[in-house]
This record gives sequence, structure tokens and C-alpha cells, in this order.
Amino acid sequence: MVFTLWHDMFVPALPVLEKILRPVFVYVFLVVALRLAGKRELAQLNPFDLVVLLTLSNTVQNAIIGEDNSVTGGIIGATTLLLLNYFLVRFLYGHQKLDRLVGGDEDVLIDQGKIRTERLRKELITLPELEVAAHRQGFASLADVERAVLEPGGTLSFIGKKPAPEETRHRELLQRLEQITRQLAQLHTKPLAPEA
Repeated sequence: MVFTLWHDMFVPALPVLEKILRPVFVYVFLVVALRLAGKRELAQLNPFDLVVLLTLSNTVQNAIIGEDNSVTGGIIGATTLLLLNYFLVRFLYGHQKLDRLVGGDEDVLIDQGKIRTERLRKELITLPELEVAAHRQGFASLADVERAVLEPGGTLSFIGKKPAPEETRHRELLQRLEQITRQLAQLHTKPLAPEA
């Protein structure tokens, strides 16, 4: 009984080479599929995209582990994925052109304060989704955004217009304070009229 339990837990049902090759094939497939699906899938902009990403791992689970539920098989599969990712990331770091091919280029969605609707259509991002992303980064509206970029990893980056509205208000307040200070200084330097 103890031997059977030990055997079921730690002896893989599949050959070790198959346990290594399965995660490699699935990993390569997912990298290519997510690249072709677009950066939107990585950005998790709406509940539908999030559901796809969450169920994707469950969908490919059996392809990675096969009919093996052993701890050793799981460790081999997980180690293969981690090592593959480790080496791929380091390899792409030294090969920028290949990294751009795999990761893609950034896509400018707002440039010089103008929304590029054709780029939004290409990335399948609606204006309300872009506004929500801008709000998350502290912008009251898209009118405050100078530039918005969808990065290769799916992150939306926003750059505010210069000067920001807060900076303009701050500068105006400082100018008013300086004006009041000058007026007070002038009042102090005027001689007082003699009392009659």
C-alpha cells in the first residue's frame, strides 16, 4: 500500500523526455498565438479578455502533463517551463531585432493630444476602455493626455500634457501671492500721513 502510494506520487506515467517536450511545444504555441492575437490579450482590458487568459492555462493543462498526475511529472513540467522562459528571455535580451519580432512594437494610440482612432480599431480598444485605463493612471479625461502608447507587453502608458492643469493652477497661485506680497511691501514703505 505504501509502495503503491509512493509509486503513484513520484513515478511519472510518461517518459521524462515526453514530460520535457510537451511543455516546450505548448510554450512555443502560446507565445506565437498570443503574439498573433495582439497586445490587447496581454493588457486584460475587459472581462472577456481576462476570462480567455484564465481559461487558457486550464485548456492546455492536459497537453502539458498528459495522463500523468505524479508530483515528479508536475515538477518536471514546471521546471521545463521555468527554464525555457529563463533562457528565452535572456536570449531575446541580447537580440533586439528578434525580441521585437516576438514581442512586437509599441502602438501609439494618442499622439500630441489627438486620438488615433485607426490605431484603436487595429488594437480593438474602444474609447471607453482607453478612458478607463487613463483614469487608472490618474488622468481626469483623455483631454489631459499628450501621448498614450500600447506597449509590446500589453501595458498602456500615458503621458500628460505639459503643463498639467495642477501645475498651471499652482503657477497662477504663486503669481497672485507674489503680487500680494509686492502690494504689502509697497504699503509698508509709504510714509504715513500726519494726523491733524
